[in-house]
Amino acid sequence: MTASPERSAAGPARPVRLNPLTLLAAAGSTAVITTAAGSWPLSLTVIGASLGLSAAGGTARRVLAAAAAILVPLGLSLLMLHGLFFPEGTTVLAAWGPARVTVEGLGFAGQRILQLGAVVLALLVFSFNVSLPDLVAALSARGVQGRFAFVLASTLTLLPAISARERRIRQAQESRGLVVTRNLLSRLAAFRLQAVPLVLSLVEDAGTRSAALEARGLSNTGPRTSYREVPDSRLQRTARAVLVLAAAAALVLRLVQAGASA
Repeated sequence: MTASPERSAAGPARPVRLNPLTLLAAAGSTAVITTAAGSWPLSLTVIGASLGLSAAGGTARRVLAAAAAILVPLGLSLLMLHGLFFPEGTTVLAAWGPARVTVEGLGFAGQRILQLGAVVLALLVFSFNVSLPDLVAALSARGVQGRFAFVLASTLTLLPAISARERRIRQAQESRGLVVTRNLLSRLAAFRLQAVPLVLSLVEDAGTRSAALEARGLSNTGPRTSYREVPDSRLQRTARAVLVLAAAAALVLRLVQAGASA
């Protein structure tokens, strides 16, 4: 993601990179405001904007693959939970014992899926566009300890790797004879066989990263010197402050509304 071009005395104009903290503030505030608002038009707007930014940045295919790996199982679980067991539902479309498919339940599930999709896509766009070394340097320059900065940056940029890892696990399971049919129980069993290795591999990766950080002395205290300069400007700092205040205001307004309706 780039801003307006900047012309230097030594040559032609070159794009000005956005500070990674500006990207982080934009993605984080978008996620908080979308969650607090709970409005499907806003969720659709965020989804459209995220897809547009990913297409402009050339990462649309990877963003969609990662989003599908995250949203498909979560969306199905939300659809099953609220679509079949929504206590406030009155317009019943079908019923099987205690399970009832209601219009209100499907609407609530759809709204939550859109809301979750907006949050995930906003964070994925950030993950695919941010520079991890720049993010670590920017966090360290503002007093965040080196180890915590690296762990935080690694966690924020871990989402793009989930899709590729999930695909490798699925291919390995299929080579061992896993067959996924259209039956719901078969899909749930396949999801369990793929989700467990995925979570275990992420935990193992976290342990490996922690050992590497310890070996490089990032857990030591004391002053640090950074040899990586990350561009920043007063305009970006102001924009970050506005984004954080907007997110905080949306959260407070949501809490006030929830307290008034209780």
